[in-house]
Amino acid sequence: LSINRSSLYYRPAEISREELNLRHRIDEIYTQHPYYGSRRIAVILGVNRKRVQRLMREMGISAIYPGPNLSRRNHKQSVYPYLLTNITASYPNHVWGIDITYIRLRHGWMYLVAIIDLYSRYIISWELSQTLEIDFVLSCAKQALKHGKPLIWNSDQGGHFTSPKYIEILEEANVKISMDGKGRSIDNIFIERFWRSLKYENVYLKGYETPREARIGIAEYIQHYNNERPHQSLGYRIPSELYFVSVAEVA
Repeated sequence: LSINRSSLYYRPAEISREELNLRHRIDEIYTQHPYYGSRRIAVILGVNRKRVQRLMREMGISAIYPGPNLSRRNHKQSVYPYLLTNITASYPNHVWGIDITYIRLRHGWMYLVAIIDLYSRYIISWELSQTLEIDFVLSCAKQALKHGKPLIWNSDQGGHFTSPKYIEILEEANVKISMDGKGRSIDNIFIERFWRSLKYENVYLKGYETPREARIGIAEYIQHYNNERPHQSLGYRIPSELYFVSVAEVA
C-alpha cells in the first residue's frame, strides 16, 4: 500500500524513565525559550552539557542562533538563498514555511512536521512520525501541494530540507525555494508560535499514551486551530477565514 511502516506500528523506545523525563523537560524549556542553547538548558536542569547537546541533537532541535537545525546536512545537498529579506507575506499562498518539532508521549516521543501559510497562519498540511526519516516530510509536502502552491517556500538548512528527494518535489511544483542563511530567521516565529500553542494547549495537557492517541488529538487540535481559534495577531480572525476568503478574492 506504500504506507510508511512506522505510521502503523508502535515500537516502544528502549529508554530509561530518567532520560525520557529529561527529554521532555528539554522540550518544555525549548518550547518556552527557543533561543536557549544547550549551555543555558544544562544549567537550568543541573546536568552535564554534553548530555543535553546529545539529546537536543537526537530530538532534532537547536536554539535560534547561527547553526544547523534538526539534522546536519550533507555538504553535497542543495542549499538555496534566503528570499524573504524585506518581504512580508501579503496574501494567501504568498509564502509558506515548513518546520519539524518534537512531540512527547508518556512513554516515548514522535516528530511533527507542519507547513504554515505565513499570511493567514493556516496550517496547510502536517504529518506525524516516530522517527526522523524523511518519508513523513515528503508526504507532508505532497499533501500541501494538493491544496495550493506558494510563490515562496521557506525552510531552514536542515538535512530534511536540503535532501534531493524533498527539493525535487518543490522544483516540480515550480515554487521559489528559500532557505534561512544562518539558523532560523525571524520568519520562523509564526510556526514557533504554533508549536507553542499546540504544546501548551494540547500536548502537555493531554499527556498522550500512544502514537494513535497523539494522532487523533493533534488532528482535533489543528482542526480547532485552523477553523475555530481566533488569533489576536490576525485581528481576532480565524486562519481558515482569512486563508480561504482571501484566496477567493485573489482568484
